[in-house]
Amino acid sequence: MDSHPSDKNLTLDSTHLFLSTQSSPPDSLIFAPIPRTLPPSKHIPSTRFLIDAFRYAADFSVSYFLSHFHSDHYTGLSPSWSKGIIFCSEITSRLLSQILNINPKFIYPLPIKIPVLIDGCEVVLVGANHCPGAVQFLFKVPGRNGGFERYVHTGDFRFCKTMLLQPVMNEFAGCDAVFLDTTYCNPKFLFPLQEESVEYVVNVVNRVGGELNEGLQKRVLFLVATYVIGKEKILIEIFKKCGRKVCVDSRKMEVLRVLGYGDSGVFTEDESETDVHVVGWNVLGETWPYFRPNFVRMKEIMVERGYDKVVGFVPTGWTYEVKRNKFAVRSKDAFEIHLVPYSEHSNYDELREYVKFLKPKQVIPTVGMDIEKLDSKHANKMRKYFAGLVDEMASKKEFLMGFHRGTSEIDENVEEGAGSGSNEGLSKEGEVKLKKTKATEDNSSSILLDSSSRLEEFGSKDVTALDDEETEKMVQEIRNCLPTWVTQNQILDLISSSGRNIVDAVSNFYEHETQLYEQVSACTTFISTSQTSSLDVSASTAKLNSDKTISQGSVKIPLSQEYKLPTIKHSIKSTLSPSKRKKTITNNPKKKGKVPSKMESSGAKQPTITSFFNKLLPNMSQGDVVESKSEECPKDENPLQSNAIKTYGEEIDQFLKIINGNESLKGYAATLLEKTKGNVSMALDLYYDNQEGDHGKTVNRLEFSKSSVQFDNCNKDCSSALEKIVSEELQHITDMSVQRPSKELMDPTLVSLPPEKYDPIEHACWSSGQPAPYIHLARTFDLVEAERGKIKAMSMLGNMFRSLLALSPDDVLPAVYLCTNKIASNHENIELNIGGSLVTSAIEEACGTNRSKIRDMYNRLGDLGR
Repeated sequence: MDSHPSDKNLTLDSTHLFLSTQSSPPDSLIFAPIPRTLPPSKHIPSTRFLIDAFRYAADFSVSYFLSHFHSDHYTGLSPSWSKGIIFCSEITSRLLSQILNINPKFIYPLPIKIPVLIDGCEVVLVGANHCPGAVQFLFKVPGRNGGFERYVHTGDFRFCKTMLLQPVMNEFAGCDAVFLDTTYCNPKFLFPLQEESVEYVVNVVNRVGGELNEGLQKRVLFLVATYVIGKEKILIEIFKKCGRKVCVDSRKMEVLRVLGYGDSGVFTEDESETDVHVVGWNVLGETWPYFRPNFVRMKEIMVERGYDKVVGFVPTGWTYEVKRNKFAVRSKDAFEIHLVPYSEHSNYDELREYVKFLKPKQVIPTVGMDIEKLDSKHANKMRKYFAGLVDEMASKKEFLMGFHRGTSEIDENVEEGAGSGSNEGLSKEGEVKLKKTKATEDNSSSILLDSSSRLEEFGSKDVTALDDEETEKMVQEIRNCLPTWVTQNQILDLISSSGRNIVDAVSNFYEHETQLYEQVSACTTFISTSQTSSLDVSASTAKLNSDKTISQGSVKIPLSQEYKLPTIKHSIKSTLSPSKRKKTITNNPKKKGKVPSKMESSGAKQPTITSFFNKLLPNMSQGDVVESKSEECPKDENPLQSNAIKTYGEEIDQFLKIINGNESLKGYAATLLEKTKGNVSMALDLYYDNQEGDHGKTVNRLEFSKSSVQFDNCNKDCSSALEKIVSEELQHITDMSVQRPSKELMDPTLVSLPPEKYDPIEHACWSSGQPAPYIHLARTFDLVEAERGKIKAMSMLGNMFRSLLALSPDDVLPAVYLCTNKIASNHENIELNIGGSLVTSAIEEACGTNRSKIRDMYNRLGDLGR
């Protein structure tokens, strides 16, 4: 084992160190790729450093770090170890060589609090307040542009205030990730400080030992359960404050000698010298998952060693019962077991305080179930405990920075190609990529020019000049990340408000996307409706005045106000989506984030959601002027539709709510309900089946034609040609509904017929050659869910598949996957990645309800689908 020099600038090469241990070393080492199966908690990113991962040792690394000498961390080590260099503390290195008999040439001890350069990465060890020799590892890994990635690996540790006073810890505030000891990462674990627990043990020993020995003349034996290494603080305090030596077995004494306690006089192997004896961890009872005392074993020890009473101590956080007593006691006859909440792991509050101090970008749990996957259920649950304490914007910025880096790399490649005058330095594949990149940029530029040409025509051209090449380059980089409708003035405001930070500028844009879009759409809506209306107003009549306003008749729109970036408050970060934030402001300014919990409001809220995702520049049929006029005009309704509206009033309202329709579709809804005799489900089948054809276009044409006619009626200048269009469209819809086959009106319960009576072709709701409609599966699933008999349910599924085989055989396999709750076979590794939490949030957003109400309904119904 090498002794560590005192040089603070020590530089090590783990590959060179490993090769020096070989009798006939090769010239170099070839490392295999880091396997994906390696748990993330064992590997430091961008390095080949493995932490407490000896059982995963292979030919992809020779750099191994051991945080402390506990068997669950050094598993995989044996006297025959020769797979790499072990970096650890001085105390741990002695334990490895003297207790485990590891060859010292594979062990390299590192100093405490002194930076060491290993394989180009700076490594610092700091105390972990766990067992003797336990340390935390602080890594600085070289990154891009001369920067560093910083990682903290705590190993097993017990947080204490003194950790925050170490200067080196301040350097890791805001680190990229902390690999955290999450042994007690649960709010129920709030055990007291170590000092309080140690004081409790000392007081019990003094009190019970004095009473029994002096008053009743009975001998009492004190048993303290410990590991091979650990809990030494309790034993030393008993010696200091109770005046009693501590008896240990030969294995424990060997460890204590390595730690320097062999000649201290605190410990002895002679049982007769003291009444305080150390026993193995599970001698007094099992501690996991709940403590179960072993009074039988205690009685055997009492008789064997000649005592009248036994008092045991089990110092561990697992036995802490916060809802009962801080220090619980189990007793029977002459036996007592004190459950002492003494732990060498951090409790819940201490973990949160540590993470709050570090403010890392990410918390990676190192202890717990299923932590081999960072996105596992248990890992996500533990990370939620630190919500608000980590840098939640860091991952988003890193994602955006990826685009920024990609753009920079493309620019560099282009510049290099231009500088050489050819693409000689590029491979054919690179040339193809470069050509595609240039074509994409040219296409983007043409789209931007086209989308802004109308604004320039009316004087809304960006008039801000770019002051330097750097700003121009920043504008181009940001433009590549933003939608085409964003103006140059807005981009410049974003750059200014973000302190010329590209990532912050793009982040700010997406936080305020809706507001910025409304600025553009407010002006372009006016321009679009004016430019395309039937009035004889040409584009040349709109002039840019000297005060930068658009003149249209007597209306003036100040551009400087329309396009000004709204004030962005960086100190307030809302978790509401842009659509919900907009609803909150318009509906009830006094209540932030409060949404009405009425399920009936879904129809009114859906347009807000869809409009957020359908940001198309307004066209003539969506103009504000036309819509406002059409609402004020009286509607001329067909007499047949009027009767149907009166007859099926409630059904029509229900129909319109489901399809999220407006009043303009009321007549069409009445026509469908008249055909289906008031059956809303069948009317919906007709409606959605028509949408798959040309109904969507027909409705758009109809809505525009009707609004145009009503607009002209209000001005007493109605055109007979437009009336003819409306009548033709109405007749087309009616004829289409009548002539369309009535397959979709099939009774949805036909699939429940016995197999011998079910006709897979005649009883299906679609025809041969057509894609199988999802409603075929949905109806079957609905019937199967309500059916308790397995034979009957199997018959329904059989009928469903018979129709699929007869009419749409290509849809059989997808249907099989859907029946087994999958979308593809297992080997394809295709998942929706949609869990209950995401579905609940979507329902909350779409239906305008709140999470508590959804939870109550889920508890009552037992299924999110219902």
